[in-house]
Amino acid sequence: MLFQTNAFAQQDSSPVGWWKYLLLAALLFIILPLALDIFRLNLVGKYLTYAFVAIGLVLCWGCGGILSLGQGVFFGLGGYCMAMFLKLEASDPESTAIQSTPGIPDFMDWNQLTELPWFWQPFHSLTFTLIAVIAVPVLFAFIIAVAMFTRRVGGVYFAIITQAVAAILTILIIGQQGYTGGVNGITDLRTFLGWDIRSEFSQYLLYFINATLLFVCLVTALYIKRCKLGRLLVAMREKEDRVRFSGYNVASFKIFIFCVGAAFAAIGGAMFTLQVGFMSPSFVGIVPSIEMVIFCAVGGRLSLLGAVYGTLLVNVAKTSFSESFPELWLFAMGALFIGVVMAFPDGLAGLYQQHIEPRIKKRMLRKSSSAPVSTPAVKVESNSGSISPSVEERDNATV
Repeated sequence: MLFQTNAFAQQDSSPVGWWKYLLLAALLFIILPLALDIFRLNLVGKYLTYAFVAIGLVLCWGCGGILSLGQGVFFGLGGYCMAMFLKLEASDPESTAIQSTPGIPDFMDWNQLTELPWFWQPFHSLTFTLIAVIAVPVLFAFIIAVAMFTRRVGGVYFAIITQAVAAILTILIIGQQGYTGGVNGITDLRTFLGWDIRSEFSQYLLYFINATLLFVCLVTALYIKRCKLGRLLVAMREKEDRVRFSGYNVASFKIFIFCVGAAFAAIGGAMFTLQVGFMSPSFVGIVPSIEMVIFCAVGGRLSLLGAVYGTLLVNVAKTSFSESFPELWLFAMGALFIGVVMAFPDGLAGLYQQHIEPRIKKRMLRKSSSAPVSTPAVKVESNSGSISPSVEERDNATV
């Protein structure tokens, strides 16, 4: 059975589209590091951590039709797991000797805790932390997805539920101040295995690590879009009942892709904590989750590269507006989102494919058609067995 999809569904799957990824790599690894100072480059690195979430939304929302308004939950969980490891390293007995209880994080001492909670203990290990950065958000996403998709909850209902989960987790983190740092979050993160993450060299290195991990996620997402799973996701988005009646377990596919999106978001959250040096509940709630959806929509919810460019564009605009008009930047970002969605429903990627790419192809065709075509000399064998001179040879002999 064949499923019809629109033209944008496969825009990243073109076998001749690798030059676009090379262009993005040149931008991130060469042009921006050479053109920007360390402060601005660190800002770009922070923006790229949001791009992990946007790539996951392309798979969930763009391909699978699963609109999640709670991706900030997984971004925050990954960031908090990394922050717990960094905070424990910064809370050694020598550094916390002035506290009532040395050896525990400062916010725990302020809230009169006398020992480290049991669920903090494993985060002394880097290996456990790296596993938990992925495992904890994915497990949480798996629980939500199983509860929803096995009962065929989808569409706007699923979006509202994920939004409610984001609100609940934010309230829980703020309320448990002694264990999570409360509204301030986990701050004052200085070292990673004794390595100062605040130095200029460290910020450069973390930027390149962040960009490399982003490309790993891009390639992984591109593989998912190209394989059979990607085609099934698009089919489920268009005609879910037809896919189900064809014998496929729709719920299992949705659960899997939702967990993949959570894993991407968690990696972005962990890199955010390393680059910025803190994690707070302000990145877990409803507002940041909606902003992440805006990044994806502006770039193009069907395009992986569009998600990255959309994230960069919206955050650069956000920074510019907040620096110049701190009270109006929310309205400006909302106007940007509404304008792009109304004028270009498929985002920047759709704008490129509809208006820019056809012009490039026309120019290439004109150049190829105007190029002179040389006609090779042809020699014809006569009946007597001798070879007659070519047209070029006859012209030369005449001259």
